[in-house]
This record gives sequence, C-alpha cells and structure tokens, in this order.
Amino acid sequence: MIAKPFALVILLAVLLAAAGHAQTAPKGKAPAGAAQPAPAATPAPAADQGAAGAPPQPGWVARCSSISRDAPLECALEQTAVLSKTGQLIVLVNIRVPSDTRSPIALVQLPLGLNLPAGAKFQIDDGKTVDLQLQTCEARGCYASTPVAADVLAALKSGKQLKVSFQTMTKETIAIPMPLGDFAAAYDKIK
Repeated sequence: MIAKPFALVILLAVLLAAAGHAQTAPKGKAPAGAAQPAPAATPAPAADQGAAGAPPQPGWVARCSSISRDAPLECALEQTAVLSKTGQLIVLVNIRVPSDTRSPIALVQLPLGLNLPAGAKFQIDDGKTVDLQLQTCEARGCYASTPVAADVLAALKSGKQLKVSFQTMTKETIAIPMPLGDFAAAYDKIK
C-alpha cells in the first residue's frame, strides 16, 4: 500500500515538471491561455539578443520557406512586441506575400481579453487608421487578417512607426508602437 501513494507522488511531480516546462515559452511567444496584459506594462520589441554585447537584431525579420523542394517559396516578414518583464506576446504582425497572387496580406495576432466588436487598428505615423476586424480567437490569442493596399504598403516602407491599437474588455485602448526603420529592407527580401 505504501508503494502506490509513492508512485502517485512521483507521477504528480513528473506531470508538474512537464507542465511547468510546457508553459515556459521562448521570448516573443505567449504561453497558451495567457492572461490579458496589464495596460500599464511597457512592451518591448522582441529580438534575439545573441551573445552579450552583440547588437540587437532588426525589428522586422524576413523568412521564406517551402513545403517541398518542388513547391514555390512562401515568404513573410514579421515583428513582435512583448511585455519586457514577462516576455508575453502582445502583438505579432506578419506580412506575407503568397506566391500565387504576389499581393501582401497582413496577419495580426493580439492577446486574449479584447473587446472583439471594436476590432483593432493600424496607423502609420500620423496617417489615417486602417480598421482590422478580429476574425477568430484561440488559446494563443486573437487574430485579424487583411490585404495590404498599395498605399498602406508604401506608407509602411517610408514610415517611421506602425501603431497597432486595440481595446481591452473594459474598453481601455492600448496602442503598441512598432518601429518601421528596417521594414523596407526586409520587405525587399521577400517581394
């Protein structure tokens, strides 16, 4: 009878250790089911710092991949903003250029706990705002997707800052600034 409770204690310890490891997310990724961020928190651009003293990586990162050697490349660039204290993902902006249409599409990931009817907004510098309708939410966050019009793409390339804003469930507006200094160079790599 003593062996059975001991085995349960060991099993519980292993499960707790595994659960703790599964919830530890790399910088720029939110743990599943992460709580709504505190509005007073300061987001910071997520970038792998590399070795100590190394310069930070650019904010916009370009990536291309293919599902097979014969399939066309699918390219995208993205930037994330995370809470500097916890590493929790607040905003991820991914702009991809599908190989079939060659027209850019933006996908925005936001945290849970949003006022869904309010959607989200893009604003480049002091220009007009672009409304984004939130389309779905799941354990990692809420998502909006929209084609990137030619005038918006030109503004992203020449702008200094993209502001992504959204409302909490208490209708408090949160605006996350994302630098655009290296956007044009990153976009040139994927177009």
